[in-house]
Amino acid sequence: MARTNGGIIGVVNKSSFGKCTVTSQTSDGNISTQPGTRLIDATVVAGGASGGVNGNSGGGGGAGGFRNFSSIVISGGAAVPAVVGGGGAAIPAPGCQSGNGNNGSLSKITVGCTNYQSDGGGGGGGQEAPAPGGQDGGSGGGAGSNDHNTGGCGNTPPTDPPQGNDGGSTSANPNSGYGAGGGGAGAAGANTSGSATAGGAGSPSPLNCTTYAGGGGGGSTGSAGGGGSGGGGGGGSQSAGSAGTANTGGGGGGNGRTPGTRNNPSGAGGSGIVIVKELNKASGVWNLRSHMAALTAGKCSTSTWPKTLFTIDYLIVAGGGGGGGDFSNTTGGGGGGAGGYRATGYGPSPLRGTALTLEAGCYSVTVGGGGAGPQNQGVTGSNSVFGCITSAGGGGGGGHGTQSGADGGSGGGSKAGNGAGSGNTPETDPDQGNDGANVPGDGSGGGGGATAAGGTSRPDSGGGTAGGAGAPNTILGPDSSYAGGGGGGGGGDTCRSNNPGAGGAGGGGAGGQGATNPAVGTAGTANTGGGGGGGGAKSPANPGPGGKAGGAGGSGIVVVRGPSAVTFAGSPCAATTLSTHPGGDKIAKFTADATLTIS
Repeated sequence: MARTNGGIIGVVNKSSFGKCTVTSQTSDGNISTQPGTRLIDATVVAGGASGGVNGNSGGGGGAGGFRNFSSIVISGGAAVPAVVGGGGAAIPAPGCQSGNGNNGSLSKITVGCTNYQSDGGGGGGGQEAPAPGGQDGGSGGGAGSNDHNTGGCGNTPPTDPPQGNDGGSTSANPNSGYGAGGGGAGAAGANTSGSATAGGAGSPSPLNCTTYAGGGGGGSTGSAGGGGSGGGGGGGSQSAGSAGTANTGGGGGGNGRTPGTRNNPSGAGGSGIVIVKELNKASGVWNLRSHMAALTAGKCSTSTWPKTLFTIDYLIVAGGGGGGGDFSNTTGGGGGGAGGYRATGYGPSPLRGTALTLEAGCYSVTVGGGGAGPQNQGVTGSNSVFGCITSAGGGGGGGHGTQSGADGGSGGGSKAGNGAGSGNTPETDPDQGNDGANVPGDGSGGGGGATAAGGTSRPDSGGGTAGGAGAPNTILGPDSSYAGGGGGGGGGDTCRSNNPGAGGAGGGGAGGQGATNPAVGTAGTANTGGGGGGGGAKSPANPGPGGKAGGAGGSGIVVVRGPSAVTFAGSPCAATTLSTHPGGDKIAKFTADATLTIS
């Protein structure tokens, strides 16, 4: 009997000649395919949800559902109908009203009678008690600020593999003003523990190496949670939440309450996207030409058969926390904690982790920004991420009133003994940072650094203490230091020492001078992850303006280094510096978000 696969006994493999064409659909419509296409792969991302609005700060919106589908059979040249879900609309905040975020809308393609669908993200919690919990969805929304509220359930309705993750829950006192992050495609939103939390990370599409579906960050009256990688919007810090990025399915940020008012809105969810790849696949058996094509037609046009593995060392430093400040008090602000420091191969031996073993392909790089330094508690820095390694942003320094230093990669320093932030939060092995200093008196504590906690030594109880030292590292060749803590701001009592604390080696900013002419804290150095210096306090005898703001934290950095056989490429070019070490190793340095291609 004649066979359609050339007389070869075995499974018939569907032929397709789609030339590996990739189409991104950003609105409702038909996706055109080529006459020879018989098989497609698809990534379907639904719309992200908006963040919640709560009188004490809202939860971040959940990311839209994220699903990958393989080898869908279509008719050659057929149009594939696509629906691209919109993001949930932002919640306004007239007067003292509040509300849960709006869910995102589904995205899908339809082939024959089958829908290949992802579901919209769940809205962030915001409604007043008894129901400020996050809403269910593709990924769940984070809970709004209130006592023991739960995040929304992700993967709703359930799919296999899951289309998303749960939102974070809140455990703080209802008046503390901390919202939890929404879930993302790659990770759940974190539960609150003394501060607002970031949205869960998104996931990269295998079709274009771009990361989608990050959760929205929780809002706060102090340090807000950042948006998850993949388009999540950051929570508001006494301000409106940020919107999720369009056509990523990112969740919107929760609102942050401004003391004395409750009228800040949340961030809208980002719209979804549908990505389709038309496949090349021959029937029956494959000739040598097909085998050769397979060597260069894999992920991001790199070899997928056979796999080539490379040992990659890294330096990943998150954004430093902002220094604290005070607009009315006579006590200096706490220094910002350094961004989390994680490294392999280079730097102090006790802090070296295990090198990564990676195959050729594309990898997302996230470089965390430094936290702002207001006349309040400093804002926590943002995470830096490469592969499966995340370094946590440094905790903000203690600020106005009795606000303590915040937890983070390294903890923020105290203001007037009101408590310092814990370092190595969340815990990693080896530790990614150290605690901020908790010191009494008119001065304030320095933020923790990569190799030391914030300092406690000073002439008397009026001055600020030094930030903790960072870590030296030679991964780039020269010996440079990273992740130094910010110095504490000087006190306002002219009868005591009112000098500020020095910034820790590795980019930490010095605190601002206190007393008669108070000064703003010095910013952490860019691309070191250094914490910002605390703002200087004013003298009680000074009838002029109050104390000063803290300095902003320094942005983070990501560096990867591999053997001479590897080739690195980075995009965008402005964020990437490629070099070759005299010994032959290849090096890629990233100072902003980018994509690294390894071949």
